[in-house]
Amino acid sequence: MSEIDYKYNEDEILLQVADYINGTYSQHYAANQIEASEFIMDAGHGEGFFMGNILKYAQRYGKKGNRADARKDLMKVIHYAVMAIYNHDEDSYKDNELVYGKKGKPSYTLNYDDDPPF
Repeated sequence: MSEIDYKYNEDEILLQVADYINGTYSQHYAANQIEASEFIMDAGHGEGFFMGNILKYAQRYGKKGNRADARKDLMKVIHYAVMAIYNHDEDSYKDNELVYGKKGKPSYTLNYDDDPPF
C-alpha cells in the first residue's frame, strides 16, 4: 500500500484535532465526568445543540481575538461535528440502522462507489 501524499496536510491537522479534543476532557466542564452535552442528548436535543454550535463557531470565525483564536474556533467546529456524528450514529442505532463493530460501537464500512449509509 502506498503512502498518501496529502495535499492539504490532512494527516497533520487530524492529529492536531485529536490533541485538541483530548485537551477538552481535562477542562472544567468535563471535570465531573458528565458533560452538559450528555444531558442535552439524553433529552433528545443533541442534533440541534451540536448543529447550533457548529454554526455559532463558524459564524464567529475571524471576528474574535487573533488568528490563534480563529483557528481554535475552527477546532470547535470540527469537535462539535464529531459529536454530531456520534449523536447521528446513536440515533441510527436506536432505529436499528447501523452495523456494529468492536465494543458495540457504531461501525461503517464505506464503499465510495455507493452512497454512504447515513
